[in-house]
Amino acid sequence: MENSLTVVIFLGVFAFLVIRSMVHIVPEYQRLVVLAFGRFQRIAGPGLVLLFPPPIQSAQTADLREFVVEIPQQTCITKDNAPISIDFLIYQKVVEAADSVLKVQNFRIAVQGVATTTLRAVIGDIPLDDVLAKRDQINEVLRVKLDEVTQRWGVKVTTVEIREIQPPKEVQDAMNRQMTAERVRRASVTEAEGKRASAILVAEGEKQSAILQAEGAKQSAILRAEGFALALEQINAAAGHADQRTITLQYLEALRALGESPATKFVIPTELTGLVAPIASAIRGGEGSR
Repeated sequence: MENSLTVVIFLGVFAFLVIRSMVHIVPEYQRLVVLAFGRFQRIAGPGLVLLFPPPIQSAQTADLREFVVEIPQQTCITKDNAPISIDFLIYQKVVEAADSVLKVQNFRIAVQGVATTTLRAVIGDIPLDDVLAKRDQINEVLRVKLDEVTQRWGVKVTTVEIREIQPPKEVQDAMNRQMTAERVRRASVTEAEGKRASAILVAEGEKQSAILQAEGAKQSAILRAEGFALALEQINAAAGHADQRTITLQYLEALRALGESPATKFVIPTELTGLVAPIASAIRGGEGSR
């Protein structure tokens, strides 16, 4: 009785293990590379997948998610024989699950080895200044070259990102001196441009002030001339209505003012005799009638 119970338990456990080996739940981001008697049969998944137990069928899992491989710091020699240390990241993903399992034993380690040699080849064709200044272009060159190699393994290189570039210490010191000199030059240029702009503004202000003063003097002269002309017109208009007696009386008033002055010598215009003659005649005529 006990032996039969042990057999039943053993058969139950064995059946459970067989069923467990046959039933596979494949996530959305994975695929099963199914082999039948050691030969490639199909790609299975995602979802529920039923397989015969080994050695009839076997399966290996391929992850389709994008993953990153970190390339540790590598010392490379540039085209102008300058040693430089670079580390970078490679982003990639499996696009052909069967090739990633059947054509390479461990594609992650293989990609890391190819990346190291490719980096040295790329940096060896670029001068140091370009390595420091053209990081994005180097990233793209590395991506294209790595992708040409990994595509036969069913792996797509999506992005390459250089994280850090460390030139030799003497190069860093020279770069720091150059940066300091460039900043001093920019400060000098900015200061000179500021002084130039200030001088231009002052000159423009003086120019505008001179123009305004000239315009004011011009307008003042015009107004004085117009006032003088208007005064002459008014005098001419008044003189046009004055008779001979009025003009003569004006002359006499002028002579009286001269007589009150302390001067001892007077200049009498000859026109005055012509004006006074009618008055003298009138005075003589009045006296004769009396």
